[in-house]
Amino acid sequence: MKSLPVSAPVAVVWQNGQIVPEEVARVSPFDHGLLTGDGVFETMIAYGPTPFAFSRHYARLKHSAAVFGLAVPSAETLLAACEEVIRSNSLCPARLRITVTGGPAPLGSEKGDASETVIIAAGAPPVQPAQSEVITVPYPRNERGALVGLKTTSYGENVIALAAAHAKGAREAIFGNTRGDLCEGTGSNIFIVRDGRFITPPLTAGCLPGVTRALVIELCKEMGIELHEIDTPLADLHLANSAFLSSTLREIMPIAEVDGQPMREVDCEITRRLRAAFGELTRDRVDP
Repeated sequence: MKSLPVSAPVAVVWQNGQIVPEEVARVSPFDHGLLTGDGVFETMIAYGPTPFAFSRHYARLKHSAAVFGLAVPSAETLLAACEEVIRSNSLCPARLRITVTGGPAPLGSEKGDASETVIIAAGAPPVQPAQSEVITVPYPRNERGALVGLKTTSYGENVIALAAAHAKGAREAIFGNTRGDLCEGTGSNIFIVRDGRFITPPLTAGCLPGVTRALVIELCKEMGIELHEIDTPLADLHLANSAFLSSTLREIMPIAEVDGQPMREVDCEITRRLRAAFGELTRDRVDP
């Protein structure tokens, strides 16, 4: 007897307090997040039934939302919802995204008076390579802009820059800022080693306060690794001895080449030590 094909499990999401199948989840065509980018989000990873570093992600979500005047459900509500989405989709590990938008509003920049749209979705995390090629892009981050330090749904610049990277066979694009200093990637922070100094751009350079970035900085203090949070020219990336990206999904990823130029040392001692320590952190503490 011929066996019947096995159907793929139906993905479900949490939307405004309810678990619903993806195919019936609905966002209004008048949602302000869709129309204007009036929204914020967090991407997390879960190595088990609970998202890693949830408290840090929630704190950043609350901060970003407050600037937009968006209300966010309680930490307890969202954590329980995240765990329910992971469980309902039978995912381990899981990539999670919490999105909060302004909800239905007039067709313009002004906000409406409807409640926020809150969605939690999950999927399998992407398979990450051992290292990454990057390019630099000519579109500067505005370190004095209204969105500095916020994780918003206004990702147009990132979409364009990342497409440019992929077109050149790279996996990430690196921005400078309006002063010509090194800033960040489309979805990552960056650390470099140059002339014996370990450097990462300060938040005043316009980069996002990454959760993994903060954990790396704390690990450096615990391990006695001297790290300088200082401005450095974007051009210094081409002169660096070594560099790595940090992000929720990448964790700590060495950079192999910049604009087609091989990095002098792809996996330096500092990178190896921090990557090992970060691995221990993810195994030992679910909410560091």
